[in-house]
Amino acid sequence: MPEQLTPRQILDRLVAFPSVSRGSNLDLIDWVESYLASWGIASHRVYNETGDKAALYASAGPAVEGGVILSGHSDVVPVDGQDWTSDPWTVTERDGRLYGRGTCDMKGFVALALAAVPLAVQRGVKRPLQFALSYDEELGCTGAPPMIAEMARTLPRASAAVIGEPSRMKLVNGHKGGTGFWVHVKGFEVHSSLLPEGVSAIMEGARLIQWMNDRNDENRAKPVTEIAGLFRPPFTTLHSGQISGGTAHNITAADCRFVMEFRVVPGESVEDWAARFEAECARLEAAMKVVRPEAAVLLDRIFVVPALTPETNGAAEALVRRLTGDNGTMVVSYGTEAGQFQAGGYSAVVCGPGDIAQAHQPDEYLEVSEFEAGWRFMQALVEDLAQ
Repeated sequence: MPEQLTPRQILDRLVAFPSVSRGSNLDLIDWVESYLASWGIASHRVYNETGDKAALYASAGPAVEGGVILSGHSDVVPVDGQDWTSDPWTVTERDGRLYGRGTCDMKGFVALALAAVPLAVQRGVKRPLQFALSYDEELGCTGAPPMIAEMARTLPRASAAVIGEPSRMKLVNGHKGGTGFWVHVKGFEVHSSLLPEGVSAIMEGARLIQWMNDRNDENRAKPVTEIAGLFRPPFTTLHSGQISGGTAHNITAADCRFVMEFRVVPGESVEDWAARFEAECARLEAAMKVVRPEAAVLLDRIFVVPALTPETNGAAEALVRRLTGDNGTMVVSYGTEAGQFQAGGYSAVVCGPGDIAQAHQPDEYLEVSEFEAGWRFMQALVEDLAQ
């Protein structure tokens, strides 16, 4: 008989892996694969291009359609420079809270999902419990799409996908989509007294940032659609939070680099917004090249996250409402892998233990009561799959 770990024991094991996005997650994946194998569950890996990270998916129960996917991510954000009062890689319980990096975002949910696998095996579910674990969610949800595509090819189609981002076990049936670019504006250096003969990358980059400001003003002034009205703010936003460049105050800047991101309300297209930005960059580059042909605007697409659109009579929403009794409606302005599952043809929602306000914080924690509520959800889910 394999060892049946409690959700808390699994959480302790998962948090002990410092699976920060900048490094490999294979040690954690090795452990998860071994744990599932001990229960006779075969896992499948989907590696990244360099082979130092992998997503993992598995299925417990009969190979039939109509199962449920429980999806989480293995990566966490760094603890560098944060003031922790306990070891971030050891779960510490005090005052009804479980402290540790990733307890909330989102190894708590992953631990609960893994603990549910033996229940599914022992209960003899009639529809499968499918488990999905991605990488690089914190870098823009880049690890999930190849995993989702392979699951769709190799597993019987699940009726619902529950993505366990922290929502205090409330149903989230909609979120904004998003995309981002690294922008590198290349200018041409001359002394600033000869400004018209050079190209200041900083001043030209400022035109793109002003273009973002203008679009925000336009979006804020537009009539609010019914679906956009669910969000705060109720419109698509464009933002740049980092910028660098220049050599000296009296030299036109040769380089300017900044990050640009969109958070797009459902009903508007992430790709349409990206295309508008790319067109503006092309227009600016053409004007810069008139002065100096060496000038350029270079773009590197960082991530693409589709919006999660509330579904009419969605199977995932009906499932979570049935298991939790939550009849409310909640949407969020950040993105999750739920939008990617929905784009892959799955009915998807977000529901998981913890408060997103704790994510990425020093002394990140998950309330014990939330963890317990998550376990009750898993027990109810397994029973539902056994009917």
